Amino acid sequence: MPSLRALVAEELGIKADKRVIGVAQAIADKHGAASQAVLFYGSCLRLKQLDGLMLDFYLIVSDYRSAYGKGWLAAANALVPPNVFYIEHDGLVAKYAVLSEGDFERLCGPSTANVSVWARFAQPARLVWVKDEAARARVEKAIAQAAPTLLAAAGPKSGEEPLDVWRRAFELTYSAELRAERRDKAASVVDLDRERYERFSGPAIAAARALAGKVSTRWRWRRLEGKGLSVVRLAKASLTFAGGPDYIAWKINRHAGTEIVLKPWQRRFPLLAAISLLPRLFWSGAVR
Repeated sequence: MPSLRALVAEELGIKADKRVIGVAQAIADKHGAASQAVLFYGSCLRLKQLDGLMLDFYLIVSDYRSAYGKGWLAAANALVPPNVFYIEHDGLVAKYAVLSEGDFERLCGPSTANVSVWARFAQPARLVWVKDEAARARVEKAIAQAAPTLLAAAGPKSGEEPLDVWRRAFELTYSAELRAERRDKAASVVDLDRERYERFSGPAIAAARALAGKVSTRWRWRRLEGKGLSVVRLAKASLTFAGGPDYIAWKINRHAGTEIVLKPWQRRFPLLAAISLLPRLFWSGAVR
């Protein structure tokens, strides 16, 4: 049986669409020598659909100060990681989150209760740009922590089939964030790529058992912390994400069938706009 690290390395190395690689290169170029790796993940990867959707990337940098020309962006990224930015390239639109190598390694593993990073990278991803082999090795090592952390956090359940462990684990993580997806989304993540999760199950579950007692299986605090951090990150993204208030309004309109039109002051003051729109996000069911 291949090791979990070998499975992660193989999956990360699968060739992505050349347009995805182009976006990744553009993201790396924006942050210069600080850029270490760009990862492509999320629904566009799962569904193999690019046009008309927003692609999801993570940019891993050496350190925040080197990645930005503005000191406040570095401070914000360090205080409440990640920062999220918007980019358009070659007819595609995308958002990308920025993490330092140190934060990425920490947030992929059992030392953090927050699900945001390890839940995502327990799922398939592609390493679509990398600075060098040393950076590649660091990314592979970090991501190899994600699936065991996810499964250890879900906790054991007698007689449960491996794919059901994954489904239950993802359902728990979705409950710990503000998410706009359908209630059956956690199961569909697994069912869209059953063969992948079957291959990962043996080494990932074995590694999760080794983490028993090191990862909390109590989710009440995780939910409170996760949803609180999601609100803070959303408000912060209104300052770093081009069209942030428009994106929030689009989410509300999409899920509630409303026709919110932003007022001029909301465009001038994106942070206040985000705060003013947050109650509508909850009431509309755009997030849970």
